[in-house]
Amino acid sequence: MLFKRKEFIQLGSLATASLMLPKFLKAFEGKAMVPPGNKVVVVLQLSGGNDGLNTVIPIGNDLYHKARPRLGIEKSKALSLTGEAGLHPALTGMKELYDDGSLAILNSVGYPNPDRSHFRSMDIWQTASQSNEYWNAGWIGRYLDAQCQGCDKPTQAIEMDDILSLSMKGEHVKGIAVKDPRRLYGTANEKFFRDVMKHHPEANGEQPVDYLYKTMAETLSSADYIFKQSRLHPTSAQYPATELGTSMKTIASLIFSDINTKVYYVSLGSFDTHTNQDMQQQRLFTELSSAIRAFTKDLKANGRFDDVLLFTFSEFGRRVSQNASGGTDHGTANNMFLVSGGLKKKGLINPLPDLSDLNEGDLKHKVDFKDVYATVLNKWLNADATKILGREYGYMDFI
Repeated sequence: MLFKRKEFIQLGSLATASLMLPKFLKAFEGKAMVPPGNKVVVVLQLSGGNDGLNTVIPIGNDLYHKARPRLGIEKSKALSLTGEAGLHPALTGMKELYDDGSLAILNSVGYPNPDRSHFRSMDIWQTASQSNEYWNAGWIGRYLDAQCQGCDKPTQAIEMDDILSLSMKGEHVKGIAVKDPRRLYGTANEKFFRDVMKHHPEANGEQPVDYLYKTMAETLSSADYIFKQSRLHPTSAQYPATELGTSMKTIASLIFSDINTKVYYVSLGSFDTHTNQDMQQQRLFTELSSAIRAFTKDLKANGRFDDVLLFTFSEFGRRVSQNASGGTDHGTANNMFLVSGGLKKKGLINPLPDLSDLNEGDLKHKVDFKDVYATVLNKWLNADATKILGREYGYMDFI
């Protein structure tokens, strides 16, 4: 079968650019795989370097207000957590979770020898490498590698995007990038793609084009599977009509279905607030807060909140002092939100950053983010964290 260059590019786009598919997906078809109490992780990436000091605010610290005479958030405007700490005024949904014991906050999270480049620091977070190491496989992808060797019911991970991030790419197994199961299903079932597969002989894997056809065949099968699973128990709850709200609604529907997905990955941004930080954080935090409020309410109503752990991260925090443009520049350590009905520690689980002990104007990290990953892998996903992360890290007690 002959086809034009434009059609070949279209074929390649479906098969390789929009999603990376594990080979085991076809084996899932027709099977109900989710046992009661199935533990799920939702990773929410705050892209661009969120300003942690205006997220979890040291409202009682004079050094904070001195460093940010115009950008600092006054105690009267913050959502009070304790006498010393408050949340950004737009984070009303997170405040509700804090009040009902469903939110934990980790402060001063980072890694040794921090890098202030967006790309490099994001690579470090997504691979769980040391700052002087360069790895090609992500920590979730290596989790898939470890879990899918020699098991008859392999786990999987889905990223709510059109492009798969490094975190989801293993050495042998990759997660799936799909923004909208319905759209993927519709694209995969276009007559052109079905006709291509009908007329192409069985691939022998020796030529690049054979790999392309093979990948597309898996795509067509898996697109059907994901779409059908997402329709098994679609949530009827109301979610905000935002990109994050739509993604969280899709994740909820998949959690309620029979799909055996253990990790979901979603991003919000950009939090790169060199200028106009007040308005940008207000807008993004409003979207974040509304989507998480709807998601957690939905999980609780469906009896799944104890089985789901959502956590946020950003590639770095911002400088302690404001800049001259109404914003903040790239910094180092930051905070993380942990949301679940299964938390063993709640609220502020470690001290606020010490603003009297800085490293050239930046916060010093007190918690290595890889300890957080190790804890999630070991205690929540029941995986071998040492094998996946490449060395032994400490386990924390928030779960």
